[in-house]
Amino acid sequence: MKYVLSICFIALLSACNNSDKKNEPISEKYKTTGTIERIDALLDAIIDTSAKAEIIAEGMDWSEGPVWIEKHNMLLFSDVPRDTIFKWTEEKGKEVYLTPSGYTDTVKRGGEMGSNGLTLDAAGNLVLCQCGNRQMAKMNAALDNPKPTYITIAGKYDGKRFNSPNDAVYNSKGELFFTDPPYGLEKQMDDPKKEIAFQGVYKVKTDGTVVLVTDSLTRPNGIAFLPGEKTLLVANSDPDKPNWYAFDANEDGSFANRRIFYSAAGYDKSLKGLPDGFKVDRNGNVFATGPGGVWIFNKEAKLLGKIKLDNAASNIALSPDEKTMYITNDMYILRLKMRK
Repeated sequence: MKYVLSICFIALLSACNNSDKKNEPISEKYKTTGTIERIDALLDAIIDTSAKAEIIAEGMDWSEGPVWIEKHNMLLFSDVPRDTIFKWTEEKGKEVYLTPSGYTDTVKRGGEMGSNGLTLDAAGNLVLCQCGNRQMAKMNAALDNPKPTYITIAGKYDGKRFNSPNDAVYNSKGELFFTDPPYGLEKQMDDPKKEIAFQGVYKVKTDGTVVLVTDSLTRPNGIAFLPGEKTLLVANSDPDKPNWYAFDANEDGSFANRRIFYSAAGYDKSLKGLPDGFKVDRNGNVFATGPGGVWIFNKEAKLLGKIKLDNAASNIALSPDEKTMYITNDMYILRLKMRK
């Protein structure tokens, strides 16, 4: 009888202990960072009040150009100084995907040589803004078998080499638009190898012809269209002109009516980051990296809120359902599950 009672007591004690464990908080897989500032109630329909930015990868020198590849369930992103593209998956975390990613010459050089912005063309090829090679290129290999061999999409304008292509977007016609600031040149504006006097925004037509969209911006960076492709937005990562600009897309393929879509002028200079890469969702909401994190506007350029981060954010990727945001955040890669 004593033996039976002892067994019953132990079982009861074990059940109590297990019950206590069930009530213990479950440890999170990823650390979180930052806070969400809600400036307008419209943000609540975009980002749940419980949403938090998770640090899903770290250890980069300067992360850039994220793109989500749905077919392979992976995020690709550039580490520009390390001339490497990494991939991240939920199963294996961060892994080297492709190197060299932006500079394939044998002549040694410094500066930001790697790829920057990444995107996919209509055929699913990986398209890269190559800082070191100073060109727009596509990887000459399948996404699931990456190789550092590249086909030039555009390398010159008017016979002169680009500065260092930075970010890119395709329109529905298959035309490629990209920005060309001096950041990838070793001495930037003072580099003796700089061949083009201005910092341009360009269009590559489907026949390969390169057309200048504008030469009026001091540091063109992130680029995207609002829904309908009648308005092109371009970020300007100049601390003296920290603006997001809008251009009207005309029927003849030209662009006009440059204006400020939103300005960060007067921002707190202690905040890290400038208007840089951004993405636009199908409703016209703009998720733009800027001073202090990510600024969120609607298509009418109304500021809805900010994701406030300690480190400089450089670019954004969205999942196909536009419910998850990925942020390149200096040495970190962040994931924000915006809503269910």
